[in-house]
Amino acid sequence: MGQRTPLYDLHLALGAKMVDFGGWDMPLHYGSQVEEHHQVRRDCGVFDVSHMTVIDIDGVDAGDWLRHLLANDVARLGESGKALYSTLLNDQGGVIDDLIAYRLDDGYRVVVNAATRDKVLAWLEAHRSGFEVRLRERPELAILAIQGPQAREKVAELLSASRAALIRELKPFEGRFEGDWFIARTGYTGEDGLEIILPALQAPAFFNDLVGAGIAPSGLGARDTLRLEAGMNLYGNDIDEAHSPLTSNLGWSIAWEPAERDFIGRAALQAEKDRGISLKLVGLVLEERGVLRAHQVVRVAEIGEGEITSGSFSPTLSKAIALARLPMATADRAEVEIRGKWYPVRVVKPTFVRHGRILI
Repeated sequence: MGQRTPLYDLHLALGAKMVDFGGWDMPLHYGSQVEEHHQVRRDCGVFDVSHMTVIDIDGVDAGDWLRHLLANDVARLGESGKALYSTLLNDQGGVIDDLIAYRLDDGYRVVVNAATRDKVLAWLEAHRSGFEVRLRERPELAILAIQGPQAREKVAELLSASRAALIRELKPFEGRFEGDWFIARTGYTGEDGLEIILPALQAPAFFNDLVGAGIAPSGLGARDTLRLEAGMNLYGNDIDEAHSPLTSNLGWSIAWEPAERDFIGRAALQAEKDRGISLKLVGLVLEERGVLRAHQVVRVAEIGEGEITSGSFSPTLSKAIALARLPMATADRAEVEIRGKWYPVRVVKPTFVRHGRILI
């Protein structure tokens, strides 16, 4: 038996197929993974992501500490309520985790992946020396992600006037408290939506309200195909400690300025740039019938080989798609080995669908 979120019994009551995910018993789908995917693209759905780890950080050195730890720069956040995406790097420039950091009135809140919880907490503790900073993990909280073009409006109709007003005024990548709820306009699907962090004891009733209002309960299966279509990396597949952000289509998330900010991994990233970046993360589209899966070999004529990091059938495109790490000189064509045979694939920018629009 794995760890369980506060919504475990409710998932069972709704007919979810439960699977192990990083040591957690989580819903894969509630009957149709494909229909849940389409529901989020066309309307909205709700995901239980309470397995993720919430850490609140304060203290007089909290900002300086995070500026040292993260590849992105929390100084960019300015006033309370802003959020940014960042990687947490080791000394070699490899990715320990990717996370969202929010600026609070009295500090910061970071949300990290469930599977990396232990090593992230150990890394943070190991690098506190010399900084006056306090960390507080928040296991008493749950997280619900309501995603899709109708998500904000449908959720606002269920809540108090003050919470509804906050939802309607939030800009993308903002998050603020309303009472004991933290409501953020962030997500992992390529659609507009919300991530709401709330007391775990309140989560089942709110989830019930959402489902009762016609918002589809959605599982890990749809979450994975949605994020893949949106070109969003999955830790452990597309990013890990053996690869840097520069080879993972995440160069945009590195704050190189100011030059004097000496974040962990900076020297290694600079050395990688100076040598010449040899690999890149690209998108692949299989024009024939078949399925693209992680670790399938990809070859590029007269260039070299690489491999798929994430792959699946795209419900929106009705084609197999993938993310793959390939030689930098790769152009627009390659081949993938599927069960001993080679199939042609089109190489595209690693974002297939965003906000309901097909981009390839």
